Amino acid sequence: MKKTAICFIFQLLSVSLSAQQYFGSPAALGHRSIVLMNPTENNLSTVFNLIDNHILTLPDDYNLVGFYCRSQAYDFSVSADFIRQSGRTNVFLHACVYQTGDSVFSENSCTKDFNLVFSGSEGVIFFGGPDIPPTLYGQETSLLTEITDYNRHTFEASFLFHLLGGYQDENYVPLLEQKPDYRILGICLGMQTLNVATGGTLVQDIPSMVYGLKSAEQILKADPDARHRNYNTNLGTDDELLWGYFHRIKITLPERMQFLLQGSDEHPYVLSSHHQGADRIGKGLMIAATSMDSKVVEALVHEKYPHVMAFQFHPEPSFLYQAETRFHSLPNQPSLSSFIDIYPGNKGESFNRNIWKWMGEVYK
Repeated sequence: MKKTAICFIFQLLSVSLSAQQYFGSPAALGHRSIVLMNPTENNLSTVFNLIDNHILTLPDDYNLVGFYCRSQAYDFSVSADFIRQSGRTNVFLHACVYQTGDSVFSENSCTKDFNLVFSGSEGVIFFGGPDIPPTLYGQETSLLTEITDYNRHTFEASFLFHLLGGYQDENYVPLLEQKPDYRILGICLGMQTLNVATGGTLVQDIPSMVYGLKSAEQILKADPDARHRNYNTNLGTDDELLWGYFHRIKITLPERMQFLLQGSDEHPYVLSSHHQGADRIGKGLMIAATSMDSKVVEALVHEKYPHVMAFQFHPEPSFLYQAETRFHSLPNQPSLSSFIDIYPGNKGESFNRNIWKWMGEVYK
């Protein structure tokens, strides 16, 4: 297998612990941790809002630990400042130093530290983001694929490979063998990274490769449930449009989605904003939901590890749970609505809320 430049001599940046290490330090004693990948200011603010509004319910003794690669495109000093300004004393940042020469999908110089982070936490969240480099799944790069943070992708894919293993090395023993109840939540890019890390591939552009559509106008004439971004934003006629698009999904493994379907319709509405998706499915993964026409994978679970779950849509924006937050999706739409106005309770709200209730169960 082609070697990809990656490394990770693990080094800790702690916002509240000065230069001390968090995992294994006295500050970690008596606390339980959720790891947040790519802890940008936006991702941290999103999690803080979910917690403060009791969407994600956690016990008093939890800590949040951001984990990222120092050579990522984002300036994480912004995150450190944001944490300080928030006044929260239970949020920490870990960084790694990028170094060339290691393979992504095998043991590397970061393996010891991946073990440390895994053993010191109860779960991890992988957030959305830009397109994954197709070299990580053995394909050439489409002109429709836009790569903006190569180092983030190699880092997160390597961590997920260490957690779950993959077809890249059939003899590799995943970390979750030590702790099968470890909880992994992937959102949008997080689901795509989960699939790639376990040896799967991606569709590099859903409209053109799955539906044969070549323009925004063609997509806007298609079945609403087959749209996965708000392509009205491509037209440039209204700068106030919501960035995502609401559509229904079809549950294909109801036995694995029972918790999420409590109080929910059979085909709940979700918020999407993506043009890529899972194609060949990675080792150990099962499709738990698709688009209504079965052409786009919407959720993946693991056949062996019961608390690994990833979604192609976005359940994390705070406006999904705020009736007072209103928006419009169509150009020059005269009236504004909230998600709860349009898809209350069993139509979509309950299903999205249940995802965070499920994540909160990490401590039980």
